[in-house]
Amino acid sequence: MKDLNYWNPEDPKFWETKGKRVASRKLWISIPNLLIAFSVWQIWSILSLKLIDVGFNYTTDQVFTLTAIPALTGAVVRILYSIGVTYTGGKTWTILSTLILLVPVIGLGIALQNPNTPYMTMATLAALCGLGGGNFASSMAAMGPFFPKAKQGSALGINGGLGNLGVSVAQFLIPLVITFPLFGALGGRPQALPNGGGGTTQVWVQNGALIWIIPIILFALFALLGMNNLPLEKPKLSNQLKVFKRKHMYLITVLYIMSFGSFIGYSAAFPLLLKGEFPEINFLQLVFIGPLLGALGRPVGGYLADKFGGAKVSLLVIGIMILGVTGVLIFISDNSRSFLGFFLSFLLLFIICYWRDCQWLHFHDVSDYFWARRNTRGNWIGSSDRSIWRLLHS
Repeated sequence: MKDLNYWNPEDPKFWETKGKRVASRKLWISIPNLLIAFSVWQIWSILSLKLIDVGFNYTTDQVFTLTAIPALTGAVVRILYSIGVTYTGGKTWTILSTLILLVPVIGLGIALQNPNTPYMTMATLAALCGLGGGNFASSMAAMGPFFPKAKQGSALGINGGLGNLGVSVAQFLIPLVITFPLFGALGGRPQALPNGGGGTTQVWVQNGALIWIIPIILFALFALLGMNNLPLEKPKLSNQLKVFKRKHMYLITVLYIMSFGSFIGYSAAFPLLLKGEFPEINFLQLVFIGPLLGALGRPVGGYLADKFGGAKVSLLVIGIMILGVTGVLIFISDNSRSFLGFFLSFLLLFIICYWRDCQWLHFHDVSDYFWARRNTRGNWIGSSDRSIWRLLHS
């Protein structure tokens, strides 16, 4: 698709005759690209469970670190990704940011076949998986300008909500595909996994990485053929830094760390915590349920925020999260140990963390605040401020 030289979604005639069709096509191409990025971002939440069992000589602390590294990388690169997309355009950046995910998945597909792979090599590949987390920032930054202001909330919610399902997709698919030689001889040799009965079962752990190669290429091709580049404002660093002077940026960032930060952290750590606390339970087929319920529950938070106000719902969310964490601690204690109680408490945390939509749908309220505020010289603060605020919460 050609680049667009004119775009005015606020013009009703333009929107109905051309804009709506182009913007909708971009949205539905963006969603699978974002979904695959979230899947790659969360690969380690499942693969880490098998490393020690199939012969990798890593400590438990090292394995937990491997699950944490992608989250850290994803948070850092989101700032860079939000700026980069304004220079290349949404189409070009979507293609490049999707294709670059081939590096960690191919690298992991090779590294996982050798139990002698150095830990630093695995840590580097884990960091590269974090690039998938950066795609969220560029995708959202590029999506908003395609829609009229009145429709941006819905468009961004659909893009982010369905894209976040990539966490559940990864946690559902990976346990399945590692159980059989999906790619035949091309997929490499199997590993021996102790089965608890004194014997071993063959698994192909590398399939958990290799499974994403074809979707990455396919979705990048969709972007090449169906997306358009839209001229975006090129942010200046001096304008970006002004957002650090805004008190509300820090307040909302804390709330967002509490909600989305908790969600993505729980998604990565939940499988390892289950394995460590309840090794006798075969739970691997259940871990995707939490992120799935969280993603599907996003609209509830938005509805409640619209009806009762974001501040009130935020306080409600905090209270319920405290109950969920308390439940987790109670049900792993020696006196009241319960897998069901632990599991249900975590499900509550997943759902309520994604009620962050009570703040998400107030993205416009917050970004409009930055848009409307004047700096000390009387200049308008533009989308660069809004971009960096949107990313700091990560």
